[in-house]
Amino acid sequence: MLEERGIPTVAIGLVRPHMEKTRGPRGLWVPFPLGRPLGEPEDAAFQTRVLRAALALLERAEGPPILEDFPEDAPGQRERAGWTPPFALPAPGAPQSPAAWAAALSAEMALVTPWSARALARFGRSTVGVSAQPPEAWPGYASRFLAGELPAPPAPLASPALALRFLADDLKACYMEAAQADGAAPSINQINAWFFQGTVAGGFLLALRSAAAASDDNAFKTVGGRFLVPAQWVPKEA
Repeated sequence: MLEERGIPTVAIGLVRPHMEKTRGPRGLWVPFPLGRPLGEPEDAAFQTRVLRAALALLERAEGPPILEDFPEDAPGQRERAGWTPPFALPAPGAPQSPAAWAAALSAEMALVTPWSARALARFGRSTVGVSAQPPEAWPGYASRFLAGELPAPPAPLASPALALRFLADDLKACYMEAAQADGAAPSINQINAWFFQGTVAGGFLLALRSAAAASDDNAFKTVGGRFLVPAQWVPKEA
């Protein structure tokens, strides 16, 4: 509609197959992690290069459609050799029941949440809070999906699947903010490796993903397959 009214548009995208299928008027594909369409935070010079590359598509005589690849990888400014969080967690076990998962996650969260509070004090902001549930309710609510239930969502969320998606977002944000409560920030890959390979919480989301794949509920299946665990952190056997 904007293009029809003579206003040229350009989009920056992270998933190239989606851009190929939607065939927008002008698109710049960037090979960066999801959620970081301009690359690493706090790198204004690199982010400016991305924006200039996108805006340059507006000056092209050919098209639309135009789909270009950004020629650079995002610099891994925050790769920290030997990085570990400022707190230690026991090695995650392998709970064998929904109740055991809930208990294990509750015990681990008791060690993590003080550090998420320290991160809030350090940075003055947090992305935790979209689930409409307090952290102490997360393990019990989410473990019910492992038991084959679709528990009623908290208000104002409209469905159990949506409630689980936002709970997972809060859980990941809580841990990842806690991991940055002290010291130099690591890369997103370092945080994800720690979370999905070294915590009960990461294992819990993987277990929920597997439960969703076996569910007959399409909404739960969709949320489990698309929103709980980034594809690169799903073990091949999962």
